[in-house]
Amino acid sequence: MNKKNDKKDSIVFKAECPCCGSLLWIDSTNKEVIRFDRKKKKKGSLDELLLKERKRKAGFEARFESTAELARERQKEAQKKYKEALKRLKKLDGKD
Repeated sequence: MNKKNDKKDSIVFKAECPCCGSLLWIDSTNKEVIRFDRKKKKKGSLDELLLKERKRKAGFEARFESTAELARERQKEAQKKYKEALKRLKKLDGKD
């Protein structure tokens, strides 16, 4: 077969990479990638970047507050258990 005929008979199809979204042009006869175009990243505006950063910062603050609240609740629970243990100890000392 002639190389010119091979090129005419070959079918080229386009596929998108499921991982990175790049476009691939594949020759069905040779099973080779003929062309590869990387997916262009979306360039956001400065306002979008600032909004995204504010949301991220708010998320950090919310997590910090919830962690602090949990620590306060644990402290109260520990104080309650300590007082109960102290009462039981006083009862035991009073009986003896």
